[in-house]
Amino acid sequence: MRRLTRFARWLTMSSSLLLAAGAASAGFAPGPIALAVDARDAPSKIFHVRMSIPVSPGQLPLSYPKWIPGEHAPNGPLTDVAGLRISGAGKSLAWERDLVDMYTIRCTVPEAVKSVEVSFDFLAAAGPRGYSSAASCTPELMVLSWNQVLLYPAGQPSDKLTYQASLQLPSAWKYGTALPVQGESAGSIRFAPTSLTMLVDSPVLAGMNFRRVDLAPGATPHQYLDMACDSKIGLAMPDDQVTKYRQLMAEAYALFGARHFREYHFLLSLSDHVAHFGLEHHESSDDRSWERMWLDEDKRIAASNLLAHELAHSWNGKYRRPAGLATPNYQEPMKGNLLWVYEGLTQYIGFVLANRSGVRTPQQTRDALALAAAELDNRPGRTWRPLLDTAVEAQLLYDAPPEWASWRRGTDFYNEGLLLWLEADVTIRQLTRGKHSLDDFCKEFHGGPGGPPKVVPYGFEDLVSTLNGIAPHDWRGFFEARLHSLSPRAPLGGIEHGGWRVAYTDSMSPYMKSIAKARENIDLRFSLGLLVADGKEGQGLIQDVIPGSPAAKAGVAPGVTLVAVNGRRWSKEELLDAVRATKGGEPLELLVDNGEFYRTSKLQYRGGQRYPHLVRAAGAPDLLSEILASHAPPVK
Repeated sequence: MRRLTRFARWLTMSSSLLLAAGAASAGFAPGPIALAVDARDAPSKIFHVRMSIPVSPGQLPLSYPKWIPGEHAPNGPLTDVAGLRISGAGKSLAWERDLVDMYTIRCTVPEAVKSVEVSFDFLAAAGPRGYSSAASCTPELMVLSWNQVLLYPAGQPSDKLTYQASLQLPSAWKYGTALPVQGESAGSIRFAPTSLTMLVDSPVLAGMNFRRVDLAPGATPHQYLDMACDSKIGLAMPDDQVTKYRQLMAEAYALFGARHFREYHFLLSLSDHVAHFGLEHHESSDDRSWERMWLDEDKRIAASNLLAHELAHSWNGKYRRPAGLATPNYQEPMKGNLLWVYEGLTQYIGFVLANRSGVRTPQQTRDALALAAAELDNRPGRTWRPLLDTAVEAQLLYDAPPEWASWRRGTDFYNEGLLLWLEADVTIRQLTRGKHSLDDFCKEFHGGPGGPPKVVPYGFEDLVSTLNGIAPHDWRGFFEARLHSLSPRAPLGGIEHGGWRVAYTDSMSPYMKSIAKARENIDLRFSLGLLVADGKEGQGLIQDVIPGSPAAKAGVAPGVTLVAVNGRRWSKEELLDAVRATKGGEPLELLVDNGEFYRTSKLQYRGGQRYPHLVRAAGAPDLLSEILASHAPPVK
């Protein structure tokens, strides 16, 4: 058995070496690759692709991007490629898929053929759950991610490949992108030649209902908020919000002291029919939210960290990038062990910038921090899985189901990273008696001379060294203790030493109310240990149960549907009233439907409703408010 395992390992290794050797001597010839994407059928969720690749005779391996930057996972949507054909000199060329790396195909280029033509369709009919390969098109708008509509010569560094791209849009659609435009004619947009790296890093947002907001009028580099929406009314961004997002750009520059983009575009798609997430790029961000984000205050508050987080990534994640994520092409596996910096520090910076700019009020900021802290402080999974492991396994955890999330743990490096870097900020301020802060680290680590996009990789030692230059301390021990901790308690030192503490009351904060309304759920995690769906779809579905909670002890599990509360058909009001009544000693009994089976569970609970808040710690300096204070002059 051991010999067979060794042989299989040798065979796999040999295949990879042959692929690499083939790439080095492939039939690819230097020169720009022409890429034409016809998106006129985007409302029908299909893109038509044609490519012309310069070649020389011999075997030509071509790869479809597998590891997608910013998604930190091998989730290139290969199964959505259909109708692939390759030809040379007018004759069809047969191709075969690699048996090990299914993202790579090969064909043989005959003598005298100078270029091969590649055509295929990309099927954009994915569901709404996921990231860029999930739903990206509606009848009114689309987001084009270039990595989904191209092949590239296998093994070649993406920086060394030049693409000449063009795009056809549906009639009367307008677009936004950070990709430089060379010209437009006959309904086709011609983009300036660029590296494959920058092409993939520059998505296009387009739609029938489109609006551009200038976030830095009269200034250079240009900075825009480009929006496409499923309705015209959804583009009605209030004037006060325009001012706040202009302030966001000013606060980011005040923090970092330099820019690493030629111009910047928020690409905001507003639709209830596309996946909701944010994906960072050097000069833009792919931001997706509800159609009525600007019209519904609850949805606006729920999305209030989205753009600030993605903007911060231009510096932290795109310009400065962990070495394990700075791969030369889209087939080499990424290593996520520093995602607590890439995403965690960005979560903290976005949290700070949203408040400094006014996108969030101080009360909303504190309430958001209280909720994040309480979620992590009530997560039993932290007793077996350390924070570092959530980063290492991120490529799988991003797609983990929501059931039993508190026991499995998911991509906790976002919000636990926020707590960790808040504590680092507070520590620097205490060590230096207020002379320095994490702002100084950001300027030193992410600032530099500024200019066009580039990547400066780093490792853990670079972080430690830079922090020690600002405030000498055992930063290695500081981070390692928290990264490897199996304590059931979340790292709340930044909150507590920042002059605040987490407390629980029987009233939900306005921020939590907005989150619950926007996400359509009932959050009883801090009382019964339940999260219950309250939307049009899946109403009453118990989305998660916290192990060890009253609900879990009574046998309630995720994935079942709530039917009745204390013998009466359930409703949100009935459930909340029943929880409130437990404080007076009233019983609580839940009837749930598990497929064809019904079960009644009696919960042993007497605590009433319970929700987290931040309250001031008596006599302690309010460092949190100092951190959140505006740093840039007000903009108009």
